[in-house]
Amino acid sequence: MENQTVGQRIRALRKEKKLTQAQLAKIADVSAPAVTEWEKDGYLPKAAPLKAIADHFGVTTDYILYGGIRPKSQQQFQSGQSPDQWNSKAFLPPTGTELIDMPPASMPVISWVQAGDWTPVMASDLSNIIEWLPYDPRAGKNGFGLIVKGVSMEPMFKPDDRIYVNPTFQIDELNTGDLVVMACDGDCEATFKELVVESGRYYLRALNPNWHEKIMPVDHNCRLVGKVVGRYTIF
Repeated sequence: MENQTVGQRIRALRKEKKLTQAQLAKIADVSAPAVTEWEKDGYLPKAAPLKAIADHFGVTTDYILYGGIRPKSQQQFQSGQSPDQWNSKAFLPPTGTELIDMPPASMPVISWVQAGDWTPVMASDLSNIIEWLPYDPRAGKNGFGLIVKGVSMEPMFKPDDRIYVNPTFQIDELNTGDLVVMACDGDCEATFKELVVESGRYYLRALNPNWHEKIMPVDHNCRLVGKVVGRYTIF
């Protein structure tokens, strides 16, 4: 299953266990049409059903999402552990084997509250992920997605658009016109705006010409969460 898509891996696992889509839907606590969409690669499972089907089939969530080496049996997990607690060291290639750093197949969408505290460690925590987006290499391996809220960035970005964020940038690497996500002390959520650099100072600008607060200064209580590098629109 090395070169299969997420949907193809889910279908292969289901067929291997001789389950119908309706039966798998019951295991994952979703509708049968949702399973159909997974298997067609229409969209990816959310965190909870992904974990449920991984546990049922005795594989890791990473295996479903990214492929790679699959445990041959449930006995390869330590007693009392779920597949996601599996010790993968037993399956590492021999010393001296060249490893290829493969990009992930998808990127997590998180909340604006989480974005303010985002760290690379959080990228491996599936518990609070809202949904998954197709991988965008511009966002990097620790990138994530956000769902646009409000109308401050219209007409370019509309509510419910998905944006890709690369969290590896430093603010002094950016220029006027770059789109950024910033977090400021005292605000419960991060914010999405256009960056303006003028005379060594930084400002945030709303793209909506009718927005009530067009320009906002960036002070020492604010930090860059990441640069917005792409958009994904759901029709």
